[in-house]
Amino acid sequence: MTQTTPADETVLSEWHVISPLSHLRATPTDTMLLDRHITFGHHPDGAPFACDVADRRALPVQARHGCLWTCLGTPGRDIPAIVESAEPDRRIVDCGVFTVRTSAPRIVENFLDMAHFPFVHTNILGAEPDTEVARYTIEMREDGNEVWATDCHFYQPQAALSAAGGIETEYLYRVAGPFVTLLYKTCPTQPERFDVITLFVQPMTQECSRAHPVMFLIDDVSPQADLIQFQQTIFLQDRIILENQRPRRLPLSGGAEVPTMADRMSVAYRRWLRDRRVAYGTVL
Repeated sequence: MTQTTPADETVLSEWHVISPLSHLRATPTDTMLLDRHITFGHHPDGAPFACDVADRRALPVQARHGCLWTCLGTPGRDIPAIVESAEPDRRIVDCGVFTVRTSAPRIVENFLDMAHFPFVHTNILGAEPDTEVARYTIEMREDGNEVWATDCHFYQPQAALSAAGGIETEYLYRVAGPFVTLLYKTCPTQPERFDVITLFVQPMTQECSRAHPVMFLIDDVSPQADLIQFQQTIFLQDRIILENQRPRRLPLSGGAEVPTMADRMSVAYRRWLRDRRVAYGTVL
């Protein structure tokens, strides 16, 4: 059995996504999770499975939110709930799998950043001269197990595929696990409700990850392929930035990287990881 440090126990006890359910096959598929060789698939009766190859042991699995989840240790809590996923008028959009040569915390932090919208996602999620990130609120929820940013607002030329034009978009950001993050944003067709975009990050190694974006949308018009392409365009723009960041592991010590007021959610996320002694993919 691989020896682990106490700091590693945090991520070993978490549920991690290893595949979209649409990718499960009867023939086992190989992947990596926390430097462990894992195989996964489904049995003839359709039940999913995952195995730790080195230890020759079956791993616990759950099919949730359009993905297959597993845990290498003893699960410390359940998979984060997403109540919107059960709403009958929502579409579940599996946007594929992206391998990124960086740590899982770097990917989560990028997802939480609004300041890059006008410069990386130009004329989609932002555009000059509307570059200011208005002050927002940081909240700890679920007995400190989740970090939220509320009252986030940003003007977006194309907030979603269903948007007919630019709108002032409201965001809620949620970190529900070390490598599990979500955002709730104004639905263009029903502004009183939120679309939900999730990013489940699979830490394959300390400096290589797979991102699994899944959306829960109120949109009964747009073709599925167009919805997937829209979100893939956004993520591929992010991947260029992510793979050029150094160090690849996210620094958690104060002063290692200089934040601005717009980075308050990033600062909260780093502090939250540090308080939980998350060593995997970080520099303490």
